[in-house]
Amino acid sequence: MYHDQALIPIKTLAFERAVNVTLGLRSCAPRPTTGTAFDIAGTGKADPSSLVAALALAARLAAHTPALVPAK
Repeated sequence: MYHDQALIPIKTLAFERAVNVTLGLRSCAPRPTTGTAFDIAGTGKADPSSLVAALALAARLAAHTPALVPAK
């Protein structure tokens, strides 16, 4: 399955709260699933809920993840 296919039901059910997380890296990368919204940028219409959810998830994950120690 491609990541875009998985995002369809997630965005349909929880667009404002959805967070896209890339796993398998040295650190996780949570980010909003809403996109850039260039068409409404600067108009005051954008909803920051997905960004707030991504930041909250990143903070929770960081609190429970030991610091990475560089390999010698």
